[in-house]
Amino acid sequence: MSNLIKSSHVISVEQLKRLEQIRFVSQSMKHGGADSDEDEAVGAETLQLKDRILADAEETAKDILQDASEQASRILTEAEAEAAAWWEGRRAEDAEFVEDAKRRGYEEGFASGAEQAEHQTLARMDQMMQEAQRVVSQAYEAKARIIAEAERFVVELSCDIAGKIVRGALEGAPEKALDLMKQALARRKEQGIITLCVAPDQFEFVEAAKDELALSVDSQAELQIVPDPTVRGGWLRDPIRLRQHRR
Repeated sequence: MSNLIKSSHVISVEQLKRLEQIRFVSQSMKHGGADSDEDEAVGAETLQLKDRILADAEETAKDILQDASEQASRILTEAEAEAAAWWEGRRAEDAEFVEDAKRRGYEEGFASGAEQAEHQTLARMDQMMQEAQRVVSQAYEAKARIIAEAERFVVELSCDIAGKIVRGALEGAPEKALDLMKQALARRKEQGIITLCVAPDQFEFVEAAKDELALSVDSQAELQIVPDPTVRGGWLRDPIRLRQHRR
């Protein structure tokens, strides 16, 4: 029997080129700046780039997932073909085994020779059936594993690309980050103390806008802004985290 555990997925050269293009555009967005009088144009261009990059990422992810699914199907087909061939070979050997056992039984005068051969054949057939089932089960497990790994790769790829897009869009426009914070706070309908955690290097900027942000929370809630070193990349990769304490 051949080894059924194969590579989980293969990325083509075309897909690698597309991913490299996405990375290059995202880096350009990160390092590029915009004058204050061009904010509106940059915002529109950023949205267009975001849509195009996400579309390319989605297409690449679909291609990877499709390739993984096709590879898993091929593995399953090969496993079933090998199991069928193995079964036919064993069945031919069993027929010879039965005839030989019967002949020996008659020659030695044992009337139970045929019965003994039948029991032995049934035992061997049962063993072979279990082996065939094990092979097919391995093929299904390999297929599920390949698809699961491909799906995880798609999610990680999409999140990474989305993070780079948001990071490039917000670095030159902190007011957009404040808008995101307002939206997040507006979704918090609880009362009590709501703590807004920000990166230390952005604490002064966010603290200055505390009164503006406080308008987005419930009137019975109290907003606190604290620096948190675990918030990485300012408000980009992990923009804000909210901790709500009930009074």
